[in-house]
Amino acid sequence: MSATPFTRRKFLISTAAAASSAWFLAACSPDEGSAPEAAPSPSTVPQADIDQALDTETTLTFWTWVPDIENEVKLFTTKYPKIKVNVTNVGQGAPHYQKLRSTIQAGQGAPDVAQVEFQFINSFTLGEGDLLDLTPYVPATLKDSYPEWVWSQVFTNGGLWGIPQDTGPMGLLYRDDLLQAAGLQAPKTYDDFASAAQTYRSKNPKSYLVNVAPNQPGQLVAYLWQAGVRPFSFDGQQTVKVDLANEQAKNVVKFWGDLVTSGTASNDADFNDSWYQGLANGKWATLPIAAWGPVFLQGTAGKTSGKWRAADLPQWDASTIVSSNWGGSTNAVLKLSKNQVAASQLALFINTDKESALKFANEQFLFPAMKEILADPGFLNEEFKFYGGQKVNEKFAQISETVGTDFQWLPFMDFVYTNFNETLGKAFADKTDAVAGLQAWQDACAKFAKDQGFTVA
Repeated sequence: MSATPFTRRKFLISTAAAASSAWFLAACSPDEGSAPEAAPSPSTVPQADIDQALDTETTLTFWTWVPDIENEVKLFTTKYPKIKVNVTNVGQGAPHYQKLRSTIQAGQGAPDVAQVEFQFINSFTLGEGDLLDLTPYVPATLKDSYPEWVWSQVFTNGGLWGIPQDTGPMGLLYRDDLLQAAGLQAPKTYDDFASAAQTYRSKNPKSYLVNVAPNQPGQLVAYLWQAGVRPFSFDGQQTVKVDLANEQAKNVVKFWGDLVTSGTASNDADFNDSWYQGLANGKWATLPIAAWGPVFLQGTAGKTSGKWRAADLPQWDASTIVSSNWGGSTNAVLKLSKNQVAASQLALFINTDKESALKFANEQFLFPAMKEILADPGFLNEEFKFYGGQKVNEKFAQISETVGTDFQWLPFMDFVYTNFNETLGKAFADKTDAVAGLQAWQDACAKFAKDQGFTVA
């Protein structure tokens, strides 16, 4: 497969919002009255029951947007020939979630297994939830297979709601040639970054060190995550925390807003043709991006091959290296599935079988979630000509070890991301007060939560 279609898809998925139609909002709203107590996790499913399910003629439906995932599914069906898996791509981003929620609401037509991104898991576990708690269906040691921060994304409020498939630890891609020509190195701290942005702009009046996209909530949330901001939490039933406008967050947003209002950074919308062209033509010397970014860039700016390098994000505290995550998804099993045991084993197998997980990493370029793949020489040691021979996978595997572990999501991240474009994103686009835009974002999200019947802590 070619790199470009895959990587454009990856960006679209990581930035797409779920549906915001009336039926979705109704599905998000807690029932009136006292919240039900969380049900205890069921007992571990005996291995004999799992073996029997995998030796029974069964057809599973799997909704996913991952290209060529049939290759990983084939490994599963070859091992368990009595299981047939129908793989369907019903859309990417919002269309996927719209169709998934529609079938759940209808009570029929839903898949057995579905792709669900980290930030949308809570919207499917609200109240009694639509996802199957996979805890009884997986080995008790599964937690040890993942970095702590990855496990914290899928194991929330007492349940395991998906098997991690890919992640997006944040790093900095930069044009080594452009920085050297300006007498600069990759900035180690954000103070260095701001200074370098001014120097670079003064020497290159037609280009910039960096772009601040006004349409990219996922990237901005990753900046907050890195800085230690924890703006969201959800107790699984009724209570949410919306704390976007705390002092830490204001400092982060002011940093990026000041770069924009001073003209030191551009404020172009990203993932459109002009932005792709800008990357290829040297409009920006750096690109803060997740671990799926290197392959995307390679497919988008091919004529710049050999000129890029990868590094850690700049740091707020020079004494430590901290990163965050942007993107990542899971395979989840729906409660509606009539084949829960077999479905759970499909989700488990394709993401934890080493051959399958390596295929995701080396053929579909999904950045690995499992420690075993993150440490595999076949993955780590690849030298990328596009990055001057640098072992970029190795660099981002190191970055994955520095991601903060306790970041949570709200059960209505679709609204949060959509409203960003009307508040903070608009401030970036209009070059107005970004901190005021952050407060407007906070106020809108808190109001939405209250309007939907949540208790806002």
